[in-house]
Amino acid sequence: MFKFFNFNKIIKILILSDISLLTGLGFIAPIFAIFLTTNIEGGNVQVAGFAASIFWIVECLAIIPIGKYLDRNHGEKDDLLFIVIGNFLTVLAILGYIFADLPWHIYFLQIIYALGMSMNIPGYTAIFTRHIDKGKEAFSWSARGALVAVGSGVGGALGGIVAHNFGFNNLFIGVIIFILLSSALPLLLYKDISVKNKKMPKVPETKIVQLPK
Repeated sequence: MFKFFNFNKIIKILILSDISLLTGLGFIAPIFAIFLTTNIEGGNVQVAGFAASIFWIVECLAIIPIGKYLDRNHGEKDDLLFIVIGNFLTVLAILGYIFADLPWHIYFLQIIYALGMSMNIPGYTAIFTRHIDKGKEAFSWSARGALVAVGSGVGGALGGIVAHNFGFNNLFIGVIIFILLSSALPLLLYKDISVKNKKMPKVPETKIVQLPK
């Protein structure tokens, strides 16, 4: 199926990275509130709401300064580095869920998670936008959105099954594997990206990351 899209190497790898990332996160998203109420002391729907709020507030505060920083440094190596580090921070947050047992643990991990995604999104969209094949701008973003949606949907369907049959800890370990793969894939592009920007960026589609609820 991927041959059908006929994208260049950089776009293909970036899409695969995002599929892996958001499929992994999709495993958690529909059942995160259940995890909080069953595995966290004092966990309830209020804690779930605060956790979601903390994520979005921190991301809102962090993502614009990070984007401005990456724009000032006109090269793609730092964009790539921010993708990898951002995904790694997300891994640390998911790993922390395994050991968390109090609401403040979750709140702290949500800060780490938000910082990770705040690093990933500007770096990812910058490289993706510069390397879109001419004449395929809308199709490239649409295909990325569709494939990520499929991955998230499959992850959401399977997350409850895995958690019910094998427990949340095993689910989180599986998610970590997906995100580590997402971190490793962009490294395959290290020799293909430029130290200095050689293309004028086009306007990217907003990247939406679903917060586990």
